[in-house]
Amino acid sequence: MNAVVKDVTDADFETAVIERSREKPVVVDLWAPWCGPCRQIAPVLERLAEERAEDFELVKINVDENPQTATALGARSIPLVIGFKDGEVASQFVGVQPPAAISQFIDDLSPSEIDRLIAAASAESDNDAAKTLLQQAINLDPQHAGTRIAIAKLLMSEGNLDDAREVISKLIANGDEAATQLMTRMSLQEAGAIDLATLQATAEAEPYNLDNLILLGRALASTQDYEPALDQLLAAVRKNPGYNDGEARKAIVDILKVLGNGHSLTRVTRTRLARLIF
Repeated sequence: MNAVVKDVTDADFETAVIERSREKPVVVDLWAPWCGPCRQIAPVLERLAEERAEDFELVKINVDENPQTATALGARSIPLVIGFKDGEVASQFVGVQPPAAISQFIDDLSPSEIDRLIAAASAESDNDAAKTLLQQAINLDPQHAGTRIAIAKLLMSEGNLDDAREVISKLIANGDEAATQLMTRMSLQEAGAIDLATLQATAEAEPYNLDNLILLGRALASTQDYEPALDQLLAAVRKNPGYNDGEARKAIVDILKVLGNGHSLTRVTRTRLARLIF
C-alpha cells in the first residue's frame, strides 16, 4: 500500500478519523477486495494523497473486516468516499467518479489558512513556536473553535489547566462536543497527579478499597491507559454499584466521553456496565 495511505479499523476509527479531522481533513475510502470499482478509484485517491499531503490524509476501511464502522457510515454501496473535517462529515460520493471530479472533491475539503496554522502548530515540537502559529490563527478569527481547542491542548500539555479551561469556556457553554471532551480529559489529568505506583500497590493489598480503585482508574485514564482504567472502575462498580453516589460509574462515563461513541472500548464497556447495574 502507498505509504501515505493508512488502514483504519473499527478499533481506531474514532482517533484516526474523527479526532484527526479536527486538525486536518481526512478522506475515508470504504472498499472491499472483491469490489472492481473500488480498484478503479483507489489509484486516483492515492495519487492525490501523495501530491497533496499537506491538504488531507487518506485512510482506507475494508467494509468486510470492519462491519461496525461500515454500518455506522451507511456503506450500503461501495466504493463510498467520505470527507471528514472538524470531526464531522463534510462531503461524500458513491461509485466511480472521473479524476477531475475527485480532484474537485479534495479542493472543497482543502484547509483554510487557519486550518493550516493549526496543523502546523500541532506538528511543532517547540511550544513557543506552536503558540506563535496559534496566535496568528487567533488574529484571523478570535472565535474559531478549532484554534481555541488547539490552544487549550497546548496549555494542557504544559499543565496549565486553569488557563486551558478559560480558553474553551465559551465553547463549553455553547455545547461544543470537542471542547466538552477536552474538559473531561483535563479532569482525568488532574486525577493522575496522585502517584500511580502507590495506588497500584494499595489495590493489590486492599482490593476492596473502593476509593483507591476509583482513584486508580482515573489515574490510569490520565495517562491514556483507558482499558486498564475501565477495568479498575468496573471492578469498583461490581463490588458496590452505588458507592459514593455511583462515583465509579460516573468516572466510567467521563472516560467514554473522551473515547467517543465510535471507539470499540466504548461499546464493550457500555455492555459490561449494563450487566453490572441491571
